[in-house]
Amino acid sequence: MAASGWGSAPVPPPEAARPVRPTPLLLQGQDYFFRSPVKNLDFQEHVHRHDLVDEGDGSPVPCVLVLARAADMEMNALSIALAERGIRMARVDADRCVDLPLTVYTDAPLLELDRWLLRPLLVWRRHFELSALQVEPGTLAGAYAVDQWGSVANWLSTRADWAHVNPARASAHLDRLTQLSDASAFGLAVPRTMVTTRPGRTRPGGARCIVKTAGRHLLEPRPGVQHGLFPRPLETSRSGDVPEPAPVIVQEYVPSDTELRVFVVGERTLAFQVDKLDPAQLWVDPEAVRVTPVDVPPRLADRLLALARHWRLQVAAFDLLVAGGDHVFLEVNVNCDWRWFEHRAEDERVSDAVHEWVAARFKELLRAGKGR
Repeated sequence: MAASGWGSAPVPPPEAARPVRPTPLLLQGQDYFFRSPVKNLDFQEHVHRHDLVDEGDGSPVPCVLVLARAADMEMNALSIALAERGIRMARVDADRCVDLPLTVYTDAPLLELDRWLLRPLLVWRRHFELSALQVEPGTLAGAYAVDQWGSVANWLSTRADWAHVNPARASAHLDRLTQLSDASAFGLAVPRTMVTTRPGRTRPGGARCIVKTAGRHLLEPRPGVQHGLFPRPLETSRSGDVPEPAPVIVQEYVPSDTELRVFVVGERTLAFQVDKLDPAQLWVDPEAVRVTPVDVPPRLADRLLALARHWRLQVAAFDLLVAGGDHVFLEVNVNCDWRWFEHRAEDERVSDAVHEWVAARFKELLRAGKGR
């Protein structure tokens, strides 16, 4: 068949209709949306930038180096706490690092950040997500910046001549499935779990189930725009045998009396009881969640501390169910946030413990000669 203006050339056939993919289970009905601000609220950065402190004689200043993002309120509070103790903290935020004046020396444990010459003794990477870089997604220039910053941030997070909080060499591959396997090996109860692209066919435990992400709880398709990806009940009437575009975790539903969030800080354990109606309520309706400071049972504390040592974690948060007197491990959060729990519980024990631990570790490294 020929078309007018095409001579004898055949008319291109209409493109075959592409099947419409159903929305992935974990994206259905997820209304959580957060725009992460990029305003700099770091106390030490402000006072140094405005020449409100004595910069010394130009010698390298020992410091704590943090790789985070502007909205990391835990690190904003740490900046103030370390300043009160006379400890310099410097910061590289993923959402503020494009065009940042930075030079890192490879033959000496030094870096120049803006106009300051610093010698990091302790490095803490948390929430430094490459998706937060202020570049245009899908462009060559954007891909270039993300790749370069990713490589350098990974190097800064693993340099052997600096000490690290939650060393990336040990924690970077601590995925949820590894966590469950290790927790079980250390004597903790864990839910029956499967990973599948066919959640409608899967019933670990044979009854009610929960669907969870195998990856992050927050997706950032554009810099600063975060969408929630939270646990939800598996509804067979909606899932059927429809394949998912990516694997998800399907876990047996464990009826529980309450939940615990246990923070490990060095060799200390500090816990909050968290009472909520469903797994996603912590994010979608936080004002309805009740948070209460509680003590950690000694046997549970011993197991969590042993796990933290095994994973080489110094600051982390464990989520557990309390079910019939037993504690069921759900996950450990390496980049954990604690200020929200403290605010709800009107209890700042975790902040105090973190600030004390970081300051003590810094002073230990300084005494060992790392600061010369």
